[in-house]
Amino acid sequence: MRLVRREQQAANEVEWDPDAGTIDTAGLAGIDAIVSLSGEYLGKRWTKERKAEILESRVSTAGLLARTAAELDPRPSVLVSAGGAGIYGGRGDEILTEDSALGEGFLSEVGRAWEDAAEPARAAGIRVVNFRQGIVLSREGGALERMLTPFKLGIGGRVGSGRQWWAWVALDDIVAAYRFALEGDLAGPVNLSSPNPATNEQFVKALGKALGRPTVIPAPGFAIKTVFGEMGVAMLLEGQRVLPARLLDAGFPFTQPDIGVALERAVAR
Repeated sequence: MRLVRREQQAANEVEWDPDAGTIDTAGLAGIDAIVSLSGEYLGKRWTKERKAEILESRVSTAGLLARTAAELDPRPSVLVSAGGAGIYGGRGDEILTEDSALGEGFLSEVGRAWEDAAEPARAAGIRVVNFRQGIVLSREGGALERMLTPFKLGIGGRVGSGRQWWAWVALDDIVAAYRFALEGDLAGPVNLSSPNPATNEQFVKALGKALGRPTVIPAPGFAIKTVFGEMGVAMLLEGQRVLPARLLDAGFPFTQPDIGVALERAVAR
């Protein structure tokens, strides 16, 4: 079943309206699992209004799904919810696992509220998995798609010092990890990123190599702060050296753990 924010047009669609807090529960009868991926795009300058939209878009959808799951009879066995590695805040070279303390700042605030919104399902005995995802390597959306044009033109380069860590994950691995979570017994927060995080400099060099383009034009930190404000600092200049400890402990097999190989495959799709 697929949730849609318009009138139902196919048998596999269920209508919902997170803003109004409504969902067609009859259409969810008998489901065994729920996957929540909703959330406003982060990569625009954060105004006060924009930050409110980002927070609400995640909390309202995750909360509605969790409350609905708890009220269904029979209840689904598992709820898997997307989230971000930004929940750890900017931490320099510190290695971050699921047992690490959470960070400070807006992304951490959003991450906490996003995970807390799933509590009604957890309290009802439903297994809840809160993924903390790195940058998903897809040329059809997200950060990588927006990087492709300048890098193809040969005007890409490191951001700031280039020493900040970027947690990332190949698209094939993220899809496989969701299936692994649905079919296994993981519960609670789970880092979903490659076991080999890359610095920004390593990332952009690998992208340049994959595209056959130079990466010699840096974006200075002061320029990022001026153009993008708080968003630029949190998402581009800060980073997280995240390790997927719980996935590795559970035996999840990453198929693309190397940034060079993963980017070559991503841009070739």
